[in-house]
Amino acid sequence: MGIKAYNENSALVQSLRHTAAANTDRILVMINMIGGNDGLNTVIPLDQYSAYNSLRSNIAIPETSVLGLTGMPETGLHPAMTGLQNMYNDGKLAIIHSVGYPNANQSHFRSADIWMSGVDSNQYASTGWMGRYLGNRYTGYPTGYPNTTMEDPVALQIGYLATPTLQGASQSMAVTIDNPESFYRLIGAGGSTPPSDIPPNQIGGQISYIRQQQALAIGYASEIKAAADLGVNMASYPLPSARNDLADQLKIVARLIHGGLKTKIFFVTQYGYDTHSTQVDVNDTRTGTHADLLGKLSAAITVFQQDLQLQGTADKVIGMTFSEFGRRATSNASRGSDHGVAAPMFVFGNNLKKRVIGMNPNLTTELLPENPQPWETGRDIKMQIDFRRVYTDILNDWFGTAKTTTNSLLFRNFNTISLFSDFVETVGNGNWNNRDVWSVGRKPLASEYVKINAGHTVTVGQDITVKNIRLEGNLNFTGNYKVNTMG
Repeated sequence: MGIKAYNENSALVQSLRHTAAANTDRILVMINMIGGNDGLNTVIPLDQYSAYNSLRSNIAIPETSVLGLTGMPETGLHPAMTGLQNMYNDGKLAIIHSVGYPNANQSHFRSADIWMSGVDSNQYASTGWMGRYLGNRYTGYPTGYPNTTMEDPVALQIGYLATPTLQGASQSMAVTIDNPESFYRLIGAGGSTPPSDIPPNQIGGQISYIRQQQALAIGYASEIKAAADLGVNMASYPLPSARNDLADQLKIVARLIHGGLKTKIFFVTQYGYDTHSTQVDVNDTRTGTHADLLGKLSAAITVFQQDLQLQGTADKVIGMTFSEFGRRATSNASRGSDHGVAAPMFVFGNNLKKRVIGMNPNLTTELLPENPQPWETGRDIKMQIDFRRVYTDILNDWFGTAKTTTNSLLFRNFNTISLFSDFVETVGNGNWNNRDVWSVGRKPLASEYVKINAGHTVTVGQDITVKNIRLEGNLNFTGNYKVNTMG
């Protein structure tokens, strides 16, 4: 069969065992796409274009305008996302298809709370998933901080309302800066322009005051200013006339990282994805509200990654996008899309080992409801990947958290998606072609290493080709088939 056995000291086995040992220097940047992003016009299934167009003919992107992806002819990106197209082709962007959770809730507030707290749809938690992680890592925070072990904020958010994602047991684990203008005033480099996202009334003033006091009272203003003074943006960010608020936020993040701020989590936001109407322009579906949002998202992430590369800080940073839900596969009559279930996520950075998790949603056989009544014309995209599997890989393999600790933080075990692993591994028994058997939500590619985990049996009914395979479980051949290994 050509299956190679690996010595336990081999580089590949060590990679499997220690995909990312605890690394105190690593950083996560979270981008919250607020409103519920239309994933089907973001990551477009070219292999099902006819079905895609039939479901949403009044907002569908023309097939010839979809941006192609190297090595993945079945999938493309919205034409506004040329920067992310290049990042994918360069191996610095991963697409995770159809991410969601079981029994989806289509309320903005409740679904956002589920994503941010990391719970089931019928559960509630007073803490955020990342707040719990930081609370476990920095015991007793904020008492005794800053200290010689961690002299900087453990998390930093740009935005005047603290995200539940970073909520700890007693308070938010984040220092919050209202917006870019507040940041530049804090470090003494800005003008007097008032923050545009603060309500222009007494409540807004109170919010601004509370956030300023939070930064000062905890004692981090001097650390933030010192990092800002040392840091330099080396890439060319969009001009103010572009009105790309997300790029403005990420510009600050890159500057602080370059200046040596040891903050582990940066949280930024982009508003506007609740596109019930006029999602596209009436005469050109390639333009409009959604195209503008995606274009700014793509430009912001691309220039941020370029900045990190030029600074020499890129190897210690990954970023991820998320939205509280996707939108329906079927468009509405207002050139828009309504609240849905699953949507793609993006993860970006230098250290990704997989570019594709999951598969294009099947727009013929896998829409919800599965057996619609005549009046049920709105169809939803079925979840493939539970969002907490993404969190699991970030905690285990990026931050080096012990698996037992991650299970506690997320309230139970979730299978890996192998985002940072050289291997595609089994997560259960079944046929080789069954996507549910594999950690990556699809069958392994010929270029990938494969690991059959102990206790698992995979049935093989055809010749298969992989880079190499490690057997701790079993392969069950139904005929005279073979495994071809490429290296």
